[in-house]
Amino acid sequence: MTDLGSKAPKFLLPNVADGKTLSLSDFSSKKALLVMFICRHCPYVVHVKPELIRLARDYQAKSIGIVGISSNDAQHYPDDAPDKLSELSRELGVPVLYDESQSVAKDYRAACTPDFFLFDQDRKLVYRGQLDDSRPGTNRPLTGRDLRIAIDAVLSDQPVNPKQWASIGCNIKWKPGNAPDYFR
Repeated sequence: MTDLGSKAPKFLLPNVADGKTLSLSDFSSKKALLVMFICRHCPYVVHVKPELIRLARDYQAKSIGIVGISSNDAQHYPDDAPDKLSELSRELGVPVLYDESQSVAKDYRAACTPDFFLFDQDRKLVYRGQLDDSRPGTNRPLTGRDLRIAIDAVLSDQPVNPKQWASIGCNIKWKPGNAPDYFR
């Protein structure tokens, strides 16, 4: 996992909804930035999607930028092609960017979908981990508890608990020969 306190890696990626590029600096006025590595087909993302919609709605008036990034190989996983991802962007109510080269996923050391990275105003990593302890097929409620506690702490200038649990989901679908060293 990426070390807490790490600076947010820069990105410049196309928004699947309109093709315009977004960058890390486009969120500079926000007190916090949530970067979510997501896709359309992963059962874990499908499971948490209702909470991601609620989370985006609940925090839209707050000083937090929320952006989704899909880095999956769209040639082998056509549900994760930009034209299909635009539907996900509309559903979530947040921009979804397409990382065709998969370099941004590598820079963030993203491992799975979903994978969440929360940065403070200085764009230092304060949270990387699970949304909550709900999983597909379990009876645990989908609340977003872990991530919401971290977001609320950042927005109220409080420290984020460093005891964090890694995200669990489907691995990022790397292009052949493109899997990063941290998976070997």
